[in-house]
Amino acid sequence: MGDSLSLFSINMLTRTDKAIFQQMPKAPSKFFHLHMVSDASGETLAAVAKAATVQYSGVRALKHSHPFVRNKRHLDRVLQQIEAAPGIVLYTLVNRELGLELERQCKKLNVPCVAVLEPLLKLLETYLGTPSTPVVGGQHILDSEYFRRIEAVNFTLSHDDGQHSDEVDLADIVLVGASRTSKTPTSLYLANRGYKTANVSLVPNIPLPPELEAAKSTFIVGLIASPQRLSEIRRHRLLGMKDHSNRDYVDIDLIADEVAFTRRLCGRNKWPVVDVTRRSIEETAATVIKFFEDKKVVGGKAKDD
Repeated sequence: MGDSLSLFSINMLTRTDKAIFQQMPKAPSKFFHLHMVSDASGETLAAVAKAATVQYSGVRALKHSHPFVRNKRHLDRVLQQIEAAPGIVLYTLVNRELGLELERQCKKLNVPCVAVLEPLLKLLETYLGTPSTPVVGGQHILDSEYFRRIEAVNFTLSHDDGQHSDEVDLADIVLVGASRTSKTPTSLYLANRGYKTANVSLVPNIPLPPELEAAKSTFIVGLIASPQRLSEIRRHRLLGMKDHSNRDYVDIDLIADEVAFTRRLCGRNKWPVVDVTRRSIEETAATVIKFFEDKKVVGGKAKDD
């Protein structure tokens, strides 16, 4: 594929790289500058940077985002900022000349520069036996997948907290659970992944929408959390609303009844259950998606968490 756009090969550092790293400070630092240079919005770099830097909790990354770098004039401005605050440079530039120029200037500045997609592109080229077709911001092209996500977001917003419950059969996924079990943020995250998601709050002794238990094509998941955690979240919510009268809402025993009700309902209907107590929204959504995809593959019901 010719000269590599990246100073890093897949398996080893070049001599130039080693020379750069030998000149870098060896003492641990509490922060470092991280420059992300992209010819599109920079979302790919942001995701990669987040996944990597979170592994170093004792060091803070001072992130500098440089999106839509598509010509030499744009790149020159970015290089001035890199020189003013040297650090690690990550980039995704489809234009080969801009990529080579960025690497050349980073060499002069003695800062490491990495084309984050290069190893994957090389692997695909070798495996598939064909070169890539460079497309600036290709992951954001307005294709059918893009419009599917937009449709999912619109559906989810209009089916939040039991709205239009007569349409649950139109959803891909329905989340059910007691108040403050992260149903809405998880629904929105799933919608952004392209899943039309509705959510319904469960309260003991309050009748369920009849369409819920009658739904045939919709995948329903119960969300639960520890009563202690739910009580704490609800208490903070009431404080924010300056509501000091609703004691039942934060009562741990009553919350335990709500959680038990969710478990019984899901058990009766063989709906999977996800405990969100120690899960982030992303982790909860990933678990729900796994259940959903597993069910599609095997054609049966997913198992409880």
